[in-house]
This record gives sequence, structure tokens and C-alpha cells, in this order.
Amino acid sequence: MKSNYNKILSPFTFPVSGINITNRIVLAPMTTFSGNDDGTTTDAEVAYYRERNQSAGLLITACAYVIKHGKGFHGQIGADSNELIPSLKRIADALKANGNKAVLQLYHGGRMSPPEELVDGQSLSASAVAAVREGAQVPREMTATEIEETIVAFGEATRRAIEAGFDGVEIHGANTYLLQQFFSPHSNRRTDKWGGDLMKRMTFPLAVVDAVIESAALSSNPFLVGYRLSPEELENPGITMEDTLHLVETLSLKQLDYLHISVMDFWEGSMRDKNDTAPRAQLIATKVGHSLPVIGVGSLHTPEEVERVLTGNIPLVAMARELLMEPHWLTKVKNNAVDQIRTELDVNTQDLLKIPTPLWSALISRTGWLPVKNNQH
Repeated sequence: MKSNYNKILSPFTFPVSGINITNRIVLAPMTTFSGNDDGTTTDAEVAYYRERNQSAGLLITACAYVIKHGKGFHGQIGADSNELIPSLKRIADALKANGNKAVLQLYHGGRMSPPEELVDGQSLSASAVAAVREGAQVPREMTATEIEETIVAFGEATRRAIEAGFDGVEIHGANTYLLQQFFSPHSNRRTDKWGGDLMKRMTFPLAVVDAVIESAALSSNPFLVGYRLSPEELENPGITMEDTLHLVETLSLKQLDYLHISVMDFWEGSMRDKNDTAPRAQLIATKVGHSLPVIGVGSLHTPEEVERVLTGNIPLVAMARELLMEPHWLTKVKNNAVDQIRTELDVNTQDLLKIPTPLWSALISRTGWLPVKNNQH
């Protein structure tokens, strides 16, 4: 049976690694809160990934911390020691079991790390400036040594991802975490080489990219490296679209396979300027998409919505919430069974959807994030 959705089902080859995927869908990285306290994965988390291993051509894990002081969530997996390679391999094996490509997302929480998850209860960041949110801890400014150690940690976590059998890594430079904190004039007030003007605020993220790419080059198999970013910040001073266009232009000179643009709604315009209505990912793709493929994401649910995005200059679409509710979205698109795609989260389907209890509790309790169908019996 021929599907009606040719763009979604067309293959794609990443430009640097040469890795090929059979369709244009990406499983977006979603925090599961379902690992063990020692950073290892759990049976429930592995089952969750196995259930979704046919949901996309490229499958990105929840973020893994690269160093202890970067842990950002309760139940987060780690990639900060060689002891965790067998745990990471369990996830890679589950994701790759049906022939799709698995990517480990690498992360440091910076000032967003909850003190109770940190060994000494103190978060670190570019500068001692708290996030603009209620009860935020004032982070301690990182020393030059800690910065260098963190850059090395990203490279070492990449090596572990290779040893665990992943096909690539995604550098998490989005959603207000450490790499974004160094790039932001709000959180980075440093006067040394790691802060200052726009170019200097890029120094740390670019050093992380270089360390990761250097480790990736050691893989005997093709291995891809992607970078996720948030295009703007609401804070003043904060990251502007102009800043981000400078950053992506610089990133396009690196040996990266893709940029992943993190926004809540793909079609939404600027969060800083209501008169600027152009979708952020499209602006970035116009700037660098000819050499660095852009992954779009954000409130895309139906195959029609995804095809519309793929008609523009965006070659790949990541989906998060939709693939939580419907792990077999892609199979149903292939089989022209679109009318059978689940569009809400039935409260009776946790076991069916293989969603671990910590993630399930978060989904059910977070009002308005997913359409929840409550027909308990």
C-alpha cells in the first residue's frame, strides 16, 4: 500500500557523517525522570524506548549529564563515568533494535540544576546570576578549571556513547541550560575569555562542540553530532534572534550534522518582538540550511502538519508529545491508517504505552501539556 505522505517517508542522509535514515521523523529528547539514583537506566525506561524504536528514523534519548555538577533532574541518566557504559548500551540496543539510528543527548544543567540533586547542593554557571524564576538558587561562578573540566567531560561522554553503540550525540545547548547560559548576556557577566561580547560568549559552546567532534572522529563507524538551541530568551539582557543567527553561522563552519531548534510551537514568531512573526527555525534554515540541516519541532501532531513543515526549507521534524501518546504514529502513516492515530492520552493506557510511572505522573498532572482523556472505570 502506498502512503499519501511522500515527504515524511523519503530517506535522508546527514551531510558530515553520511548516516542515512529512512524517513524524516525524529523522536525528540524527552526527560523521563525514570533512571536510578546512580545514573543507570531502569527496566521501565528501556521498555519505554523499545516501544518507540519504530517511531522515527532518528531517535534521541532524554538528556544525560556529562559531569556530576551538571545533573539537572531527579531520575536522570548519566554519561559521566565508564561504569555507566553498560547502562547506556541497554538504551542504545533498545532504540536500534528495528534498524533506526540512536542518538544520546549530552547535557549540563548549570544554574537550572536543582540543589538537592547535586553532591554539594550548589549549582554552577557562567556567572553568579540566578535564573528569573521563583526560588531560584544563585549559582556559583565556575572557575576556569571547572570550565575546562566540563569541556573535557562532554568529549568523554561522547566516547562513552560510541562505546555504548550509539550512532551519534546531540549537544544540548537549549532550554536555558549551561551552554545557553554561557551564550546569554543575562547569565554570563564574565570578563575573562569565557565572557564579554557576543563572540566571547560563544567561546564555551564552541569549545564543547570542538571537544565532542574530536571524540566523534575516533569512532570506527559513522557517528553524527547535532546541536540543539533555543533561538531567543525573554530576559533583558537576553539572547536575541540576531545573536542566534551569528551563532548558527559560526556553528555551520563546524563539522556538525544538524541543528535542532527548540520552540514550543514551530509556527510561532519571536518571543521578544510581537511584530516579528516568522517561524524561528525557518529563519535559521534560510541562514544556514544549505550547509547545516535544521530539525524543526513544536506542537506538530498530524501528518498534514508535518508535511507542511517539510515543504519549506526544513528537512526533518522532531516530535515529542505526539510520540508519547502514539508510539506507532509513523507505522500508521506508512499504512494509510491515519484515522487510527491516538490524539489524546487515555488515563487507562500507561501499560499499553510503556510510559514509566515517574514520567506518567508528570504527564497526567501537568495541565494543558497533553490532551488527557479521563474515562476511568
